[in-house]
Amino acid sequence: MARVAGLDSAAPSAAADLAERYHAWAAYLQNEKHFSRHTLRAYTRDILYFLEFLTQHISRPPSLNDLGDASLRDFRSWLTRRAAEGAGNATRARQLSSIRSFLKWLDRSGFLHNAAIGGVRTPKKPKKLPRALPPEQAKKLTKSLAGIGDQDGWIATRDRALFTLLYGCGLRIDEALQLNFGSRPQNAEVRVMGKGSKERLVPVLPVVERMIAEYVAHCPFTFDKDTPLFLGSRGGRLNQGVAQRQLRHIRRKLDLPESLTPHALRHSFATHLLVNGANLRLIQELLGHASVSTTQRYTDYDNTQLLEIYDKAHPRAHGE
Repeated sequence: MARVAGLDSAAPSAAADLAERYHAWAAYLQNEKHFSRHTLRAYTRDILYFLEFLTQHISRPPSLNDLGDASLRDFRSWLTRRAAEGAGNATRARQLSSIRSFLKWLDRSGFLHNAAIGGVRTPKKPKKLPRALPPEQAKKLTKSLAGIGDQDGWIATRDRALFTLLYGCGLRIDEALQLNFGSRPQNAEVRVMGKGSKERLVPVLPVVERMIAEYVAHCPFTFDKDTPLFLGSRGGRLNQGVAQRQLRHIRRKLDLPESLTPHALRHSFATHLLVNGANLRLIQELLGHASVSTTQRYTDYDNTQLLEIYDKAHPRAHGE
C-alpha cells in the first residue's frame, strides 16, 4: 500500500498485516477525516511509538493478533514508560487518544477487537487557569464600554455594569446573572447564591453600584424586585452565552487579549487582591470556595506573571 504523504519516513515496527492496517488507517485520517498534516503527523507518531514499545515488550514486531491481545497491564506499562521518559499527563492523554482511535478503527473495520483498552484510565490533564488581566487592561475594559458600537446604547451600559461587577466583586458569571433587581448590589454589599446553594455576602465598590444604577436608568424595561437584574434585548434574563459573546466582541474592539473571559475577570479580582496583600482566607470567603485548598490552586499563578502584575499594581513596587 502506498504511503501517505506527510508521514514520518520510519516504517512501523510491526508485522506485515499490522503495518498494512496502519497505513490504511493513516490514509483514512487524511482522505476521509481530512486531518491537517500537523494533526496527522501527531497521531501516526503516537502509534509508531506504541508499536515500538510493543515490539520491545513482547520481543517481536506485533501482529494484528498481538495488538488485539494486548492487556490492561500492557497499556499501563506503556503509560508508565512514557511517564518515565518525561511525558506529562497532557501528552500521555493525547497519545492514549491516538491509540484508542486506531483500535476503534480496526474494530469497526472488522480486523480486531481489544476489550482491555476500555479499562485504561486517561491521565488527568492539569486544569489551566485563566490568565489574569494586568490592572490597566481591567480599567480599560470598565472605562471604555459605553457606546462601543451597539445600536441600543443601554446594552453597552448593561455590559459595562455586568463586567465591572464580575471584576469588582469576583463573582462567577452565573452568580451575577441570577441576581434580581431586589437583590442587586446596594449599600456597599451584595448577597450571592453560590455553588451548593451557599450564600455569601460580598463587599461592593461604589463604582460597581454607580455602573448598575446607570444601566438601570438607561434600560427600556421596568424593574420590580423580582425582575432579573441583567436583561437581554427582549426583556428576559440575560443568557450566559450572550454575555460571553458580548465580551468576545468587546475585547476585539478594545484590542484586549483573547484570554479575557468572564471567568478571567473573577480570576483577575483574586490576583489583584493577592498582590496587594489580601490573605488567602479572605479571598476564599469572597470567592465562595468551600475549601481553602481550592483557593490555593486558584491562586497558583505563574511567578513571572505575578511579578509583572505586582510591579504594575502595588504602590510599593515603585517606591511610593
